[in-house]
Amino acid sequence: MERTTEPDSRYDVGVGPWRGIRPDDPRFDPDLLEQGDRRNVADRYRYWRLDSIVADLDTRRHGFHVAIENWQHDFNIGSVVRTSNAFLAAEVHIVGRKRWNRRGAMVTDRYQHVRHHDTVDALADWAAVGRLPLLGVDNLPGAVALETAMLPSRCVLVFGQEGPGLSQSMRGACDLTLSIAQFGSTRSINAGAAAAIAMHTWVRQHAVPAGLPE
Repeated sequence: MERTTEPDSRYDVGVGPWRGIRPDDPRFDPDLLEQGDRRNVADRYRYWRLDSIVADLDTRRHGFHVAIENWQHDFNIGSVVRTSNAFLAAEVHIVGRKRWNRRGAMVTDRYQHVRHHDTVDALADWAAVGRLPLLGVDNLPGAVALETAMLPSRCVLVFGQEGPGLSQSMRGACDLTLSIAQFGSTRSINAGAAAAIAMHTWVRQHAVPAGLPE
């Protein structure tokens, strides 16, 4: 089926109303076809219903999960969720407080499975059932350099709060701690940046993009 619409220059993002014969594919949303689609979604999902997009993503999700501690309403969580969606994480796990600042997620939490755990032990128990190792990411003494580590194809990448990093209880629950090489004066980078680096490392090792040599 050939799309008969083009990006609408009147809008910063997305496309305008569908022009020409309307598709009868049930994945398409009649309201979006009528009004245009300004959502921040990949072009292949233009005009698709939300549930259709999630269903399609679920057929391709990767083997890594992402967990982040939320004891102080960390503003980085939204950014972590958005990046998890970009790299197609299986799920995001919020450990601690259930409420989190969704602004940084830029609505991507609608497309990303997010699970809550009240405690570190609850996350550890869940991961043990699925035989998923917990890999903490923090610049701690004795940590293994992320740049030289081979990440498991199925795992949970775990991040702590902005500032203190991984809590003591989370450090104890992790099977391994990974550090990210830094060369400047700052002690640490924020959780959103660290999560992006770690997820991209997993992608480079386990998910070669289409068209690139393996």
